[in-house]
Amino acid sequence: MKTKICLVLTAPTIAEDLALVDLYRDWIDIVELRVDCLSPQDRLNFRRFPEMAGLPCILTIRRKSDGGKFVEGEGSRIAMLAKGLAFADTDHRKNFSYIDLEEDLRVPSIEEAARAFGTRIIRSMHNMTGVEPNIREKVQQLRRTRDEIAKVAFMPRNLSDVTHLFREAKQCTREEFILIAMGPFGMPSRILAPIIGSAITFVTSEENIRQSQNTLGQLDPVTINELYNIRSITEKTRIFGVTGNPLTATSSPMIHNTAYRRQGLDAVYLPLKAETIEEALEFAEETGITGLSVTVPFKETVIPNLERISADTAEIGACNTIFRHDNHWYGENTDAPGFSRALLEFLGKRDLRRMRVAIIGAGGAAKAIAHAVKDLGGKACVFNRSTDKARDLAVQYGFKWATLDPANRILLETWSDLIIQTTSVGMSPNTEDDPVDFYTFSGHEAVYDVIYHPETTKMLKRAQKAGCKTCNGYTMLKYQAQLQYKLFTGVDYDTK
Repeated sequence: MKTKICLVLTAPTIAEDLALVDLYRDWIDIVELRVDCLSPQDRLNFRRFPEMAGLPCILTIRRKSDGGKFVEGEGSRIAMLAKGLAFADTDHRKNFSYIDLEEDLRVPSIEEAARAFGTRIIRSMHNMTGVEPNIREKVQQLRRTRDEIAKVAFMPRNLSDVTHLFREAKQCTREEFILIAMGPFGMPSRILAPIIGSAITFVTSEENIRQSQNTLGQLDPVTINELYNIRSITEKTRIFGVTGNPLTATSSPMIHNTAYRRQGLDAVYLPLKAETIEEALEFAEETGITGLSVTVPFKETVIPNLERISADTAEIGACNTIFRHDNHWYGENTDAPGFSRALLEFLGKRDLRRMRVAIIGAGGAAKAIAHAVKDLGGKACVFNRSTDKARDLAVQYGFKWATLDPANRILLETWSDLIIQTTSVGMSPNTEDDPVDFYTFSGHEAVYDVIYHPETTKMLKRAQKAGCKTCNGYTMLKYQAQLQYKLFTGVDYDTK
């Protein structure tokens, strides 16, 4: 059974909901009309919605306690559910195809009417505050008859809770079900719904995602189709991903998934937000992921979990790429060569000889960049809030070091032929932050910021205004991703 893509409609008017159906029609299979979100006037006229939409529809009136907006009495809600089933048409396309009834809602007349009219019952459970400990048992308990679809939706506290969902789903082979882990940790459960075996995966509009700040970890119909290619995902699909935290803005899925599609590879690359690298590895092993890009803050903590790392990775002390072979994890660092290529293109040079370089930061990215600067013949001074970390990194390559604060503004000026910003300061959503706000650009500096979301950070805007040559981190991301692509797939990245 193929997973159906369902657009959740939460607009206050039927007209707005129908406009969204028309906008996304090519990317969805069914829609869910959230009657609880409609205005009082439009709640009076929702019965004809399936006919107007021209797609199979789920009728849902969600209570506030289950994450919805319906606050009136239960009697009123039952009457509205009954209204949605009333005046059934002999043409089933004009009726609601599904009705969502919570596990504690026991109204035999509605259930009998639904079955008589060919409307399938989705028996649902929503836990907005935690995880369901025994998903398999809950699925079996929810389905009162064989024709019902059990739906279990919960809010995971971490990625391990999502791993639990995937593990439990393997035991639900005889049931028809929908399993959803909500929130940012749960996004993989939406993308990999075909592997879980979920009958339906839910999406929402781009506008709704923007307005809600995506607290439910939802995707829009175009993204789940065009970026993650969900309709092609099967048990044979190879899975890769990127892990980190907060992982709010990453272009890596676009770079990898676009190449998979164009090169005809049966693979998908997805974001995995995690609180620890161990959680990410646990999820990878449960779902069969064989390659991960590793970003902040796990580039250093991942190393003790690996069977073997390359010599460069050991020297750098940070790893941004891991891949699985013979049931063991191996580590590489593609940041350093990716950065070197991007930097030399930016500067139009063959090396960094006779350049005085300031490296801002001393974390995982800074370690790879310091390694690259040394290889390219540059001399550098590492500036960091923690002097100890700045010193440790600098001593390794024979560089200078200093505390990143206004007291060292003049020292920064003396090392400003090239300023390389390696921290996450200024990254979305904290776009008003500037790691060197005490420094005044003169215009002679070349300024490279590893951040690419936003495209131009506050620091880069100040540098541009002063006349500096500037570059963001997208080219570094692209070049290091091309190297990861080969390590993951065994196929060269086709730059065309």
